[in-house]
Amino acid sequence: QVRLVESGGGLVQPGGSLRLSCAASGNIVAIYAMGWYRQAPGKQRELVATITSGGTSNYADSVKGRFTISRDNAKRTVYLQMASLNSEDTAVYYCKADIKSGVTWVRGDYWGQGTQVTVSD
Repeated sequence: QVRLVESGGGLVQPGGSLRLSCAASGNIVAIYAMGWYRQAPGKQRELVATITSGGTSNYADSVKGRFTISRDNAKRTVYLQMASLNSEDTAVYYCKADIKSGVTWVRGDYWGQGTQVTVSD
């Protein structure tokens, strides 16, 4: 069973910073691209940032220059360092990973349960 668990969300003041983590566990053969998505109330889920197994990253225009995605392949973990946060960053943040399962030997997308980030005074 493959599992993704996010952590690090919370309440932060405008202009503040947070670091999210997402760890993959279970019977895993390989992890390919990993990424972060977010969903604000009443809005569709949107891409925030992705990173390949080789470390190539991609960002939504709305977070470029403020957010940094990174990964530790040995720990099977992806991070999202968020800075200069504002109210529009308030959302549930989800981790997604493209993983080949060691049980089924099938490659597919797996999602975490989400972590709430609230930017408010």
